[in-house]
Amino acid sequence: MGSLAIATFAGGCFWCVVPAFKNLDGVIDVKSGYTGGFVENPTYEQVCSETTGHYEAVQITYDPAKVSYDQLLTVFWQQIDPTDADGQFSDKGPQYRTAIFYHDENQLKQAVASRDALKKSGWFKKPIRTEIKPFKVFYPAEEYHQDFYQKNPARYETYKLLSGRKRFIEKFQQDNGTETYSVPLKKELKKKLTSVRYKVTQENATEPPFFNEFWNNKREGIYVDVVSGEPLFSSRDKFDSECGWPSFTSPIEPENIMEKQDTTQGMTRTEVRSAHANSHLGHVFYDGPAPTGMRYCINSASLRFIPKEAMEKEGYGKYLKIFE
Repeated sequence: MGSLAIATFAGGCFWCVVPAFKNLDGVIDVKSGYTGGFVENPTYEQVCSETTGHYEAVQITYDPAKVSYDQLLTVFWQQIDPTDADGQFSDKGPQYRTAIFYHDENQLKQAVASRDALKKSGWFKKPIRTEIKPFKVFYPAEEYHQDFYQKNPARYETYKLLSGRKRFIEKFQQDNGTETYSVPLKKELKKKLTSVRYKVTQENATEPPFFNEFWNNKREGIYVDVVSGEPLFSSRDKFDSECGWPSFTSPIEPENIMEKQDTTQGMTRTEVRSAHANSHLGHVFYDGPAPTGMRYCINSASLRFIPKEAMEKEGYGKYLKIFE
């Protein structure tokens, strides 16, 4: 494990924000607490009195080699209504406002860029009111607030539903065609995946050329991340590169792909990973055919193939237009 980093977000009631980050691969710890105010070591009752200036917040300790700050920002935006300046859902008051507390200039740049991208997306008709503020100090909340969703699952689920957060998130996804993808914990992945799939997606291994599932697959359909199910590539963009691995000229959803410099094996390459599950997929090269000139060289073990005739049933019906 390399050096760890810290991210701090205020997204309304911290009970509902913690679970979204807790199971991300690369996240080491998520604490509920208070930040942004002027009272030292405040209690929950003091913060609720609206006299301390604090926000309810979560502080995330993470490994940047496994999960990026941009990924954490994406998850954060998916949990909140960024247009509400008075709180979140049924929770109103200054302690429930949303904010990103940046720890350094790099986090500031990424936070501003992500907020600006959200504004340009047109997903929200009202102005974005989430603040971006410098981090100062974080005070952990009382122990009974930590991992509340695990300690009191029934109460947590009821609260999330009755507060309006759950319905808002589901409606936003439906209206805007966005998806959130579930990523199991490492110990669960070891049970779910074959040995080869686990080694490729989680340990950056490479399967042998020509002796893998999809290198010569010619059926129509799409390829999704074997861990999360996020759509990655289409058979319409697949071509025979004679390298022995599935090769594609472009992804279905560019935002589901992230690139990272790879200096292993004594060379410099561009690694390709899935954005939500952070699975190792393969590498991208710039020797592919027109129109993109790119070759996404992907391990079959990181993919699940959904044939065209099964796409509607499996929940990928919106991508059938690719084959029209």
